[in-house]
Amino acid sequence: MNKKNIFVIIGSASNQSANLKLVDYLANLTKEDFNLTIFNDLKTLPHFDPEQSTDNPPQSIIDFREAINKAYGIIICTPEYVFSIPSGLKNAIEWCVSTTIFSNKPTGLITASAQGQKGHEELKLLIEFISIRNIILTCEIIWLMNRLN
Repeated sequence: MNKKNIFVIIGSASNQSANLKLVDYLANLTKEDFNLTIFNDLKTLPHFDPEQSTDNPPQSIIDFREAINKAYGIIICTPEYVFSIPSGLKNAIEWCVSTTIFSNKPTGLITASAQGQKGHEELKLLIEFISIRNIILTCEIIWLMNRLN
């Protein structure tokens, strides 16, 4: 059986993120079926610049978009910060608005936060906006986070 390649975006800016621990756990559980490539470097991406987005994106953005494009599917695992998604994640999504890389791509959204409803709603709305006929699986993980800590 061919393993499917999944690109996982960690929304947290923390190097000790519970979201990263959760995804590491998920990678271990699914290693027989999926190859998870974990992107935990949102803070290294440049600030979104609409004038560069289509004609002259920075190399780090080209690489980020290519990783999404090559993947069979996407998982975004993020905390909620002040009733919203983290700014670094929003920035990364903005760099993808002018593309079709999320189109027809299965996408899983995980909001791993004590109170994550507002951030999860925002993330779902953003992904639905940049997607066409996307399969979006969503979940809010609170109980599992308690087990990881």
